Amino acid sequence: MKTVLIIDDEEDIRNILEYNLKKDGFQVFTASNGEDGIQLAKESSPDIVLLDVMMPGMDGIEVCEILRSTHETSKLRICFLTARNEDYSQIAGLDAGADDYVSKPIKPKVLISRLKAIIRRSNDQIIVEETTANSIVIDREKYLVTKDGNAIHLPKKEFELLALLASKPEKVFDRDIILKTVWGDSVVVGDRTIDVHIRKLREKIGDHHIKTVKGVGYKFKPNS
Repeated sequence: MKTVLIIDDEEDIRNILEYNLKKDGFQVFTASNGEDGIQLAKESSPDIVLLDVMMPGMDGIEVCEILRSTHETSKLRICFLTARNEDYSQIAGLDAGADDYVSKPIKPKVLISRLKAIIRRSNDQIIVEETTANSIVIDREKYLVTKDGNAIHLPKKEFELLALLASKPEKVFDRDIILKTVWGDSVVVGDRTIDVHIRKLREKIGDHHIKTVKGVGYKFKPNS
């Protein structure tokens, strides 16, 4: 039985989602605020977290960032559910480490299909336990990156982007492949999202490791 954690301050939304998810065979946990949701995520280790963005106190973006930066919850699948559909909030949610983003209102059957797709996509991923590129070690099992023996903490999408590029040093990955592999087919993001993640990676691991191939994409360059 797959488990879902719903974090939403609106009781009606929680009740509707819980009813439909249970009807489809999911085990459901619910929380009405970010603090309780984080604690419940640690305790229940759900297959996926359905997270509202606009909540009083700690909003969904902050909750997502905390879940991604906490060891017990860093690998959880997270899907944002919100009435806000502006481009900037979608980018903020995905940059915080979300796996997907859906806007209210959405039909329960459509939402459940999206959740199943996220879980299935994650289960189908080929995990390379450890990739070494000279001074940089990428451990997929532990979601850990070290450079010259020093740990570098990366959000989920930055980690997956780095792991993809470093899996085949000097190979040029075009933008379509990057989007499909790191964000999946069900998430609509633009080139700006990739560029933001590349910029952040360069700041953390060094400019010389990630090269831009104009009009195509990016490649990883190990130390020479």
